[in-house]
Order: sequence, then structure tokens, then C-alpha cells
Amino acid sequence: MSVTQVAAYAAPAPKAPLERTTVPRRPVGEHDVLIDIKFAGICHSDIHQARDGWGEGIFPMVPGHEIAGIVAEVGPGVTKFAVGDRVGVGCMVDSCRECEYCRRGQEQHCVKGMTGTYNALGKDGEPTYGGYATHIVVDENYTVRIPEGLALDVAAPLLCAGITLYSPLRHWGAGPGKKVAVVGLGGLGHMGVKIAAALGAEVTVLSQSLRKKEDGLRLGASHYYATSDETTFEKLAGSFDLIVSTVSAPLPLDAYLGLLKVDGAFVNVGAPEEPVSLNLFSVIGGRKTLAGSMIGGIAETQEMLDFCAEHGLGSEIEVIAAEEVNEAYERVVASDVRYRFVIDASTI
Repeated sequence: MSVTQVAAYAAPAPKAPLERTTVPRRPVGEHDVLIDIKFAGICHSDIHQARDGWGEGIFPMVPGHEIAGIVAEVGPGVTKFAVGDRVGVGCMVDSCRECEYCRRGQEQHCVKGMTGTYNALGKDGEPTYGGYATHIVVDENYTVRIPEGLALDVAAPLLCAGITLYSPLRHWGAGPGKKVAVVGLGGLGHMGVKIAAALGAEVTVLSQSLRKKEDGLRLGASHYYATSDETTFEKLAGSFDLIVSTVSAPLPLDAYLGLLKVDGAFVNVGAPEEPVSLNLFSVIGGRKTLAGSMIGGIAETQEMLDFCAEHGLGSEIEVIAAEEVNEAYERVVASDVRYRFVIDASTI
């Protein structure tokens, strides 16, 4: 494949509706795989970036970093994949490969900065375009294998939502004997509940209302509380070893830190556009940790996919046609999806 144009959906400018267009894909290089995209998840991050919520973006922008597809062509030096393999691509497509974090398999923390799957510049200086497209070319070292036990449509969101929750749950030791709370039952949160429960933790959902309680319990939570109920924070004071917040709105951190046990950790994976405030006495008392986490390295992403296949964990999805993407964005903002929109790439 030489440089070619592929069909895609792009935001032509900040806050503009996405529209069908074409974008270039590079030739398949020595270690590249050409992927025939089958499904692409819609992450709230896509909306933040398409609307310049996290700073100035690169336009036109083709979002999408939850990509599942089939290998259509491989470069001559590729050893990890063959034509016909089921593969995925997550939030990054390159990194420096030389710093201590890249060598450690933590490419997401690359000192020089990982190369995002979209809204980034590759080493060739050209913009990267994401998964709302028919095809993508990716280095084999930033491509993962989707196990046979996972359907491609429910696997796609795992490439961001799945690893974003798996990584901190693993890092902070979620498992038997641990009490874990997940804040927010959305695209990220519902995978947090599934994964934490599969790891053996006792899981509680903290949501604004009890509207999704039945779902939360079905997905693996043992308890479900409404944070709009003033008594919730009194009842649950000092209860949790680990709290993972998946919401992208500012929270009253001092109140949530009060829910932790001594040496407990509150980990943010949701990224609000606005700054938050904190009284440091909320962490000093109880030797508590306020932390953040983002995706995982390539090896850990593969580990997550294998774990999800072993435990039968896929995302809860609503498959849509590409022409419905703008409506889907509005529904995500309104929390009107259970729990992840996935674009059928055959409709692009």
C-alpha cells in the first residue's frame, strides 16, 4: 500500500460537527501493519479534544483511540502479526522507545511524550488521524492482539476504557480482601466495576443517583450509593482501600478523601477541564494518597485483553452508524448511553 486516502469522519474545526471526509495513511513500512478497522469506540476524550476542551487541537481531527479490526497487510519485517489476525490499537501509536519508561514497558509515560493515535504529530511531522476511519497503519509494536474469546465490537472500548481502569486497579492492589469504590457508572466506570469484581475486590459504585443501581449490581458491584444523598458520605466514612474516579467533572475532593481508610488511595482517571481545589489536611490525616493514572503500556494492555477474555468481560455497547456520531456525542455529554457507543466502520 502506498500513501493513500481513506474514508473517515473528522471535525474540520474546534466544536464543529464531524463530517465524512478522507485522510491520508502512510505506506506500510518495514514494521507496520495495515488494519481494516471494524469498530471504533467513542470515548469522552474524543469529545474533549474535538471541542478543544483540553487545549488547542490539530484540525481537521479524526478522533478514535478504541480501535478493533483485522490485519489486511504487513510490512516485510513484521513478526508479531499476520494477515487476518484480530488486532486492536489504543491511545498511542509510538513513543521514543529509548527512555527508562519505554524500556520498562510504560510507553504511556515516555519522557519525550507518547505519540497519540490522533491529535498528535508523528516522528515524520505529520498529524495522526484516529479510528473513525476505514483503515489505519500502525507499527506492530504499538498494536495488540484481540483474543478469540472477545468479539471485536465489545473489545474496541477496552483499548481505552478497559486499560484505563485495569492499570490503576492492578497498580493499587485491587483484589480479595480489598474494598474498592468506583465513582461514576459510565463508559469507564462500568468497566471498572467489571474488572475490580473479576479481580476479587468488594466493589461499591458511587453515583449521583440510584438510576443505574440495577445495572451496577448486575455488572459486579456489591453496593451502590447515591452521592447526592447527604448521608452517603457519613455512612461510608473510612470505608475504602481504593477509590477510582472516572468522572470528568470537578468533585469535592475533601469529601471523597474522607471515604478512605488509613493509607487508602483516591485515583483520578477522569480528567475534568476545570481545576479542582483541595484542603491538604484531607490527605495528611490518615496518610492518604491522591493520585492519577492514564491508560497503560502496550504489554499491560495485552495483559488486560487476555484477562478480559479469560473472564468474559467486554464493554456494554450500543453500535451506531458513522452518520450518527454527532448525535452520539451529545448523548455522551448528557450521560445518555449504556455504556459505550461503538461506530461500525463499515458505515463510514
